[in-house]
Amino acid sequence: MAEAVPVRCPACLRENGYTAPVFPCACGSPVHPPLDLSAPPVQLTHRTWSDTWVTVRCTSCGRESEWPHPELGCGSCGTVVLIPVHPLERVDGEYEYEYGSDAGTAGGAAGAGAGGSAPGSAPGSTPAAAARPGQGEGQGSGSGSGSGAAGRGGTGGHPAHIPPPPATPVPRPAFRPVTIRTARDAVATAALYLRWLGFRDVRQPDGRPIPSAAVDLRAPGLVAQVDPTTAPAGLRAVECVWLNGLTASATSVYFSLAGYTKEARTRADELGIPLFVMDLTGMPQPVNDPADALVGPDA
Repeated sequence: MAEAVPVRCPACLRENGYTAPVFPCACGSPVHPPLDLSAPPVQLTHRTWSDTWVTVRCTSCGRESEWPHPELGCGSCGTVVLIPVHPLERVDGEYEYEYGSDAGTAGGAAGAGAGGSAPGSAPGSTPAAAARPGQGEGQGSGSGSGSGAAGRGGTGGHPAHIPPPPATPVPRPAFRPVTIRTARDAVATAALYLRWLGFRDVRQPDGRPIPSAAVDLRAPGLVAQVDPTTAPAGLRAVECVWLNGLTASATSVYFSLAGYTKEARTRADELGIPLFVMDLTGMPQPVNDPADALVGPDA
């Protein structure tokens, strides 16, 4: 996981810790946008879906993909800022990042993945075969006890008279975010996240969400509101979802794309309402103590 870096809010000048999101490349390797920390963050005043994407190149296979532009909601004033990234430039027929610090590493990894040989491997052998030098050991003909699990008289590397150790408890799997491009994606992502938290039968509205209005999500013991607008959620919105939960004797939760006003966060803390902020990667982040308590230690 990438390390957190300080990002200063241009509105209130508070420094916030930010960790670059990690995306799954088609080859299975993790990729993340190359942050340009020498440039100041840009305050987001108007969001357009076409201008919130950035090209990121995988350092393993060289594939270039479009991913959401890194952004951060200030934990003090709720301002949303875009964090600059290094652009790709074409050098000798290939795209490389402008600063060039990772270009050699990325090019070497891409060359090895495309058809290069690892040191000590036979010409024409694939990297996967070179990475598993012991795969074929014990598969040839021979006499005696042999090798592997069968030769040891047991399964899984344990003798037949000694049982294997008990399996460790399986932790909750990692949440798989869904990239948010529309208001409907924001509602679907919030519903998936609530199911991941353990709420069952989360119901979404059948109609298409209106971009300028919040959307309700209901489940047994749960009342949630998803705000897909580009304005921070205010005091009244937080109090409304609290009243809806109070009426239904259920937990109230709020999701917002643009953060919260200071008054809204203070009121949510007083009422114990979990608040989450969603970025365009589709990963909700808790922004207050009730939200941290709802997610729990297994997140």
